[in-house]
Amino acid sequence: MIRIAVIDGQGGGIGTTIIKKIVEVHGNRVEIWALGTNAIATAQMMKAHANRGATGENAIRHCVQQVDVLIGPISILLAHSMMGEVTPGMVQAIGSAQATKILLPVTQDPIVIVGTVREPLPHLVEKLVSHHLTELIARKEPEPCP
Repeated sequence: MIRIAVIDGQGGGIGTTIIKKIVEVHGNRVEIWALGTNAIATAQMMKAHANRGATGENAIRHCVQQVDVLIGPISILLAHSMMGEVTPGMVQAIGSAQATKILLPVTQDPIVIVGTVREPLPHLVEKLVSHHLTELIARKEPEPCP
């Protein structure tokens, strides 16, 4: 089974949207871990039906080493983003994790990502789950035995 970590902070709205879409499209073919930079974000993502949840720097640093896919806003790779909730230790652990990273180009920080088109969050999440994640899952799932 593919293990996916969805990382978010502040109110957990982006992570919640992502988890709901993953559950809708992939159901229980995947295991979803909600990793919040704070307890509110984790709680909101758990309400969206993540399988497991953990909060804070140590939990994120530990868990990102155990998953196949990391999903979240690009802010999870920016130290001190999300109004300081993303620590340098989190960024280091996420960046060095072996998991495939699928990031949404959304941030409140003064960053411009060249080559992206501004789209509403639901459209970005649709592309993330239905295209990128589905292809990744198909590549990682074992072939059925004849």
